[in-house]
Formats: sequence, structure tokens, C-alpha cells
Amino acid sequence: MTVVPGRIGLGCMGMTWAYGAAERDDAESIRVIHRAAELGVTLLDTADMYGPFTNEALVGRAIDGRRDDYFVATKCGLVVEDADEYVLSKDGRPEHVREAVDGSLLRLGIDHIDLYQLHRIDPEVPLEETWGAMAELVADGKVRALGLSEVSVEEIERAHAIHPVASVQSEGSLWTRDAFDAVVPWCAAHDAAFLPFAPLGRGFLTGALTPQSFPKGDFRKNNPRFQPEAMDANQALVARVVAVAERRDVTPAQVALAWLLAQGDHVVPIPGTKKVSRLEENAAAASVTLTAEDLAELDTLPQAVGERY
Repeated sequence: MTVVPGRIGLGCMGMTWAYGAAERDDAESIRVIHRAAELGVTLLDTADMYGPFTNEALVGRAIDGRRDDYFVATKCGLVVEDADEYVLSKDGRPEHVREAVDGSLLRLGIDHIDLYQLHRIDPEVPLEETWGAMAELVADGKVRALGLSEVSVEEIERAHAIHPVASVQSEGSLWTRDAFDAVVPWCAAHDAAFLPFAPLGRGFLTGALTPQSFPKGDFRKNNPRFQPEAMDANQALVARVVAVAERRDVTPAQVALAWLLAQGDHVVPIPGTKKVSRLEENAAAASVTLTAEDLAELDTLPQAVGERY
């Protein structure tokens, strides 16, 4: 059932969305995507709402003439109401799903999507209706497999009864472990991939961030976990990650990713980056082996201070 390749994927969101415009560089981002294939990082994760639409267009340019080198995952179900303020709405109507997939295929420049994910469930539309429309896309040949994002086991089961759930995506890292109680075990039991996004704690687990260092347009500027008091409180968490990294002579980012990889072969983190050097660092985490002592220490890290959103 598992269709997602590799142990680490590439989250493309930050190349055009959410993390400030000043550091964006389309040419460098395309180099990142090309280098990813060389490193065996073939899963590219994007969504129509990133930009909106600019992220899929960028990925489309990067994979033009190289389609067979990549496993392309994108999403529908979220609509940007105000890009500057990150105001979003949910749209799970079957007619929206059908329109959205055609737009994604056009921007990506491909004839099928390897993994099509429901970005968020629309509370105004029965999940069964949304998922049923997505299942029709598989029958039509526009999509190969279907995934869900930020859902409960009960919601996964409802969808799975209609069409197999190939993957579940949710925030997952050393400072966000909610999904590991029930969702990740469900994925393991059903041979589905778990794709933890923000596996580096949106950069926090690298140990390189300082309070209020975020530029205009970076959504972390107003995120609860990245306010000065919360970041100060969470330094104890990242200090222990740094200590393990120093002991193993690797980077904190590699420790954070290696911990996720140790949770099971079905766990495929999708760290995002806009730089080739960071991509190479992240990809090398697949070769990092943490000891039982390391894992025990990381398993007992304190809960992060601050809500996720």
C-alpha cells in the first residue's frame, strides 16, 4: 500500500510562501529541487494554496523535462482569502476538488499527480463527499494515490472505508508529538506513510533562531511559539538537541530528523528549505544512527511552550 518513496522528502512551501519574501530566490529553489533528485530525495510536497498557486508553478518549472525523477505530492481544500495576513478558508465541495486538481495539473505541467492530499477537512462538507470526489480523480487517472492532512484516526477510518488512505500528513517533530499517540500507529498498521511537516520545528530545532528575528511576511512573527517568552522557555528543549548533536558530531537538524526516522520506516519527514546546503544537510540525516541512549534522552524532552498556531 505504501506508495511514498524514500526516507526523506522535500517540502517546497517556503520557496514561495510563509517565510518572508526577502530570502526567496526562484533560481536557487530550482537548483534545490534538481539537487534533491541527485540525492535520492524524490518526494516533492507542495499545495495549490502556497502563494497561492506560485509554489506549484515553481515546482512545475523545476521538473519540466524531468518528470520521471520525482514523486509529486500536492493538496487541495484550503483557499487563501488574504495572503498578507495568512487568512485561509476550507473548501471541501466536490466541485472545488474537481476544479482544483485541473488547476494543479496545469501549473505543475504534468498529466497526473502521484499523491493528492486533502489539506484540511471542511466542517461544512461531509468528509465522505470530499473524499468520494477525490477517489473519482484516481479512477479518472488524474491522481495515483490519496492522502489526508491534520486529521484524527476516526476521520482517517471514515475516508479509508471509501478509498485507501495512502498517507497522512501532520506537523510532527521533537516539539510537536500529538500525532504519535494514535495517527502514526494507524499508519504503521495500515502500511500508510506518515509525512511529518515542520520536522525541524519551523527552524527552531536547528538552534539558529533568535526571538523576533523574523522579517515582514514571515508567519512565525505572530506565531505563539515564536514569541520571545515562549522561545526563551523552549531553549531548554533545543539545548538538549544540541547536546546530542555534539555528542554524535552531527548537526541539531540531523538529530531532529534522525529521531523522526527512528520512529518507523513508514515515517517520511518533509523538511523544507530554499538552499542547496541545507538540503544536503537534511538528506544526510538518513545516515545518522542514534543510540538507545540518544533516543531515550530525546523521548523525554519537555513539551514545547506555546500553541502551534
